[in-house]
Amino acid sequence: MDNIIFLGIESSCDDTAAAIVRGDGHILSSVVSSQTALHAEFGGVVPEIAARAHAERLDIAVEQALAEAGIGLRDLSGVAVTAGPGLIGGVMAGVMAAKGIAAGAGLPLVGVNHLAGHALTPRLTDGVDYPYLMLLVSGGHCQFLLVDSPEDFTRLGGTIDDAPGEAFDKLAKLLALPQPGGPSVEAEAQQGDPDRFSLPRPLLDRPGFDMSFSGLKTAALRLRDQLIAEQGGLRETDRRDLCAAFQLAVAEVLAEKSRRALAANPVPVLAVAGGVAANRTIRAALERVAHDADAKFLAPPLRLCTDNGAMIAWAGIERFRLGHHDGMDLAARPRWPLDRNAAPMLGSGKKGAKA
Repeated sequence: MDNIIFLGIESSCDDTAAAIVRGDGHILSSVVSSQTALHAEFGGVVPEIAARAHAERLDIAVEQALAEAGIGLRDLSGVAVTAGPGLIGGVMAGVMAAKGIAAGAGLPLVGVNHLAGHALTPRLTDGVDYPYLMLLVSGGHCQFLLVDSPEDFTRLGGTIDDAPGEAFDKLAKLLALPQPGGPSVEAEAQQGDPDRFSLPRPLLDRPGFDMSFSGLKTAALRLRDQLIAEQGGLRETDRRDLCAAFQLAVAEVLAEKSRRALAANPVPVLAVAGGVAANRTIRAALERVAHDADAKFLAPPLRLCTDNGAMIAWAGIERFRLGHHDGMDLAARPRWPLDRNAAPMLGSGKKGAKA
């Protein structure tokens, strides 16, 4: 089935994305329309603005992806779409667009868990065999997953509060740096001294694989306020050094928890995916962990770390190969844990477990 071709649609947050992927893993096209400029003045993603932008851009992204791939709808084998989790307005826009395309072209429709898209990226980029250990680390999620199949994920642990990407965004806001915070903090950290300030490494004194980053952000806030009180302001070197110390603390927490997870689950591959996987300091720390454990380290190309349609198309192909597809009753889901047997880490409600 390597000759199958899927369209993948992604609209779970603030990137409108569409891609065409072949069954052998070849990405024929990948279009990502960023909404960063639309949300910049608000210091974060505004769900209503994001949903409206997705509705306006989805058809354009799909048309561009098809044109760049040099194919038409008649050449597709199916349509895969993020059906959750995410900002519900954006997810609904993507699901409705995919339904329209599938119905109009008579194509199979495959709903994809956005997190599975990230978690299966090593299969797309490197063709790794199951099982492997995945650290999914992004703006809204952080968890260790043992990946045994396209639909079999075991959560070993995760964050009990803020995700690392969220923590980076909050630090950037505290320091008046541009959003998204991850790239801004990393750029400042490159010019800073990570050893000048001492920040906590939360939960390293406890066994297991769970993580916490909310307290780290609070410690950075207090340090910032202390510097302002003592000096009457925050110098450029202070900001750079604080970013470097914060980034190092996050990297060391993720590295130590990865070391423990890999020791308890000795699989041949440690993979990382998600937006925060683009951070070079974090990548380097995880690569050392894998090397010490005689495991192969895999991180996707930077363009596949952040949200994209290629990972959704591939996850759809994997599900389709198992004989799964969805009907026109496919629902958009704001919450959708990968490991349905694990107890909720961040609480639960009428809409289901958060993570």
